[in-house]
Amino acid sequence: MSKNNKNLNDRDLFDFLITESKAPFSGWDFSYLNITGRMNSSLLTWNYASKIMANLKDIDSLLDMGTGGGEFLSKIRPLPKETYATECYKPNIPIAKKRLEPLRIKVIGLKNHNKLPFDDNYFDLVINRHDSYEESELLRILKNKCYFITQQVGEKNNIKINEDLRTGYKPEENIWNLDQASRKLVDAGFKIVEMKEEFPISRYYDVGALVYHLKAIPWQIEDFSVEKYYDKLKRIHKIIKKNGFYDVNAHRFFIIAEKVQ
Repeated sequence: MSKNNKNLNDRDLFDFLITESKAPFSGWDFSYLNITGRMNSSLLTWNYASKIMANLKDIDSLLDMGTGGGEFLSKIRPLPKETYATECYKPNIPIAKKRLEPLRIKVIGLKNHNKLPFDDNYFDLVINRHDSYEESELLRILKNKCYFITQQVGEKNNIKINEDLRTGYKPEENIWNLDQASRKLVDAGFKIVEMKEEFPISRYYDVGALVYHLKAIPWQIEDFSVEKYYDKLKRIHKIIKKNGFYDVNAHRFFIIAEKVQ
């Protein structure tokens, strides 16, 4: 640390952030932060799980796309006899299998969701939380008059983090929001049953929580490391010391779409 002329307080902060960046993380389990309340998010006006539960009655087949480590799906009851989960992120696949296969849920690892290994008109319900999908594949594998339920992360999600950490940051041009997603589903042959879009606040109560979150979601800042961004992280640390927290706006939208072709 002496090479960087850091005083003792800086060294303590730096070591703390390094420790946070190495804290274990698997699947999409953020309980390390959520249970302690070190990071909180304001409430949405919908609940993804409740919307799914309301559509489980009298169905025989369900697909959960992008199941992560299976944390969410493992808590949904009752699941139909034919329940499948797909996952594209390799480190999550063995975690999902370990959690879900004892529950008789079939887990399939994929390279992407552009081509799904299921027969036409197979599923009564397809769900997707924060993962990619191909509208034509959804239309193909869903039975007629059945639903696709998704909650997505929009392109404006956590932009403030990038603005505060990356000098000269410019948002990417790819647009992903409720308007675009709903139009693409309609164009593919779906009818929109319900949709909402909101920008809830994510609040961090210490900068270590932010570091842990960024290491868990590496696509937010792809070259992130404590060493590279230490000075900017120290600036956020000072904001938290002054205000008690650091706020950023998330971007979420929700769609229930019915296959009508």
